[in-house]
Amino acid sequence: MCGLFLSVGFEPSRKHIDAVAHRGPDGEGWRVFESPAGPVALGHRRLSIIDLDPRAAQPMTRETGRYWLVFNGEIYNYIELRRELQSAGVRFRTEADSEVLLEAVIHWGPAALDRMVGMFAFAIWDDTEKTLLIARDRVGIKPLVMHASDDGIAFASEIKQLIPLPTFRRRINLQRAHDFLSSGVTDHMPDTMFADATNLGPGRFVRLDLKSWRPGQPLPVETYWLPPRPGRERFSEGEAADRFRDLFLDSIRLHMRSDVKVGSCLSGGLDSSSIVCAQAKSWPKDIEPLNAVSAVFPGSPVDESAFIRDVVAASGVRSITTTVSPDTLAADTDAVLRAQDEPYGSTSIHAQYHVFRTAREAGIKVMLDGQGADELLGGYHGCFFYHYRRLIRHLELSELIRTLRERKAWHGISYRRQLWPFAGRLPAPLRPLLRPEDGAPPPLPILDTALMNRISPPGRDALSSALAHEGLPAPRTLGDYCVILTRATNLPMLLRYEDRNSMAHGIEARVPFLDHRLIEFCLELGDQHKITGGDTKRVLRRAMAGLLPESVRQRRDKLGFATPEETWFRGPLKPQIEAGVEATLKLYPELLNASAVRQHTAEMLSGARPFDFSVWRIHVFGQWGRMFGMTY
Repeated sequence: MCGLFLSVGFEPSRKHIDAVAHRGPDGEGWRVFESPAGPVALGHRRLSIIDLDPRAAQPMTRETGRYWLVFNGEIYNYIELRRELQSAGVRFRTEADSEVLLEAVIHWGPAALDRMVGMFAFAIWDDTEKTLLIARDRVGIKPLVMHASDDGIAFASEIKQLIPLPTFRRRINLQRAHDFLSSGVTDHMPDTMFADATNLGPGRFVRLDLKSWRPGQPLPVETYWLPPRPGRERFSEGEAADRFRDLFLDSIRLHMRSDVKVGSCLSGGLDSSSIVCAQAKSWPKDIEPLNAVSAVFPGSPVDESAFIRDVVAASGVRSITTTVSPDTLAADTDAVLRAQDEPYGSTSIHAQYHVFRTAREAGIKVMLDGQGADELLGGYHGCFFYHYRRLIRHLELSELIRTLRERKAWHGISYRRQLWPFAGRLPAPLRPLLRPEDGAPPPLPILDTALMNRISPPGRDALSSALAHEGLPAPRTLGDYCVILTRATNLPMLLRYEDRNSMAHGIEARVPFLDHRLIEFCLELGDQHKITGGDTKRVLRRAMAGLLPESVRQRRDKLGFATPEETWFRGPLKPQIEAGVEATLKLYPELLNASAVRQHTAEMLSGARPFDFSVWRIHVFGQWGRMFGMTY
């Protein structure tokens, strides 16, 4: 896990790697080469995880000096790939996974990408042929942002590295701003909130021949991995659980490979608890216990301390806790924004930031976390819509009634609210029969301005744009929706939060649910292995029998990685949120309908409107704009 920089054409400058010293506090490297397209600069900041020897530093080359690598991430199956390459005659000078990556690409070309189990963003320069290969892992766990102009092109681990480039302008991408302010969605498109920065998408690579390609020409992006077609595997419930468990435990085994101290994030939920208990199962007995770091909120409805204690008691791990208060949240917002580079959708990101900071203070450099399980296995409440569609379509009325009852009993969601999304299928006179008793007041037109209506006409939505870009059809089944969550919407956003928060503290965050073998298995499973009755992530619950404490395996409340925002916003943070909203309105008067925003904010903070994160988004958007000097 490190920070990298690559540029072609631009004047080389080390400041582009100095900007991410936090990503690689253990060393730095810099090389400049000549090419027909102008200078080629390779920069690297190193976080030493596997093979701490200085010989494993980057940019890394062979003894001949022809090929040069800069790499961010980990290749977890590097030991197996190394043996295979050695059998083909390749000789190694280090024990590093980075050297295995370099030799694998030299030996197999881009086909090496299909052999790798890992997370990665890398560039390999061939100084003889004057070519570049630039690639990103299958689901985009590791970032790779870029800026392109007629003067040059640059790739980096974070946007802040691109800002000093001479052709980079601090302009807001208004379409992405609309998506964020209206629905909280980010990272669903290659674009970022900066008009002059984009992402190389997941599962893609670029080959540039600088003997012919020049800055300003189209970038030849190729796709090497796509999610599998959902629902094509047929297993019994027991067979699916056994196969899931085997894949999951093998992923944990690979993700624990490290030459430095490994720990784990523990929220007390099903996903992180499964990881911690699986780690503890194979943890060596002759070393200090595994450290599990948790964010807790004593006395709050979102506090998960009781479940954390159950996991700690069952697994024998050492528990380390941290918390976030209204005071620390207010004080940390600038630091979190600097880490993220872009606005973020909720204050739960602060809790994650504190977990990684606490881990670093405890001397931990590698942390396992549970991102991905909800997307792969239908863990969100919104997934029930597609479950209901299937039951209604197939007239499975007894299962429908069971699901309605269990969700009402476990989550307190009324029958009307559960069925309200289907009211449009009823004749107009019957629709009021399904209207929820506690229905929210109609939304206010907070983005009803001439500028925003021109940027995003009514009827356009972020999901449709993301699907069109990825070539995915509109979801009809739960399996379809899981593919979309994984490839195009939710997961890319969460991975960005995770990467920036962990690397802000020099922590490598690993996500074992996103081993591509496990991803492909989960996406190919039938919907019945994801939701049955009111039960989500069914196959995970079944697979973890005997490994997880039953209090966690059987829990049905869905908190996510939450903080007590509603209490804070309507209490001690209310003046700050109100002031932040006003500051955003003053800074960007053409983006937001001021009267609608003020009414919306007043109703939200008074309790007249159900709580959501819309006022936070308005507040943090302005704070981001001021921090980075953004205009439109």
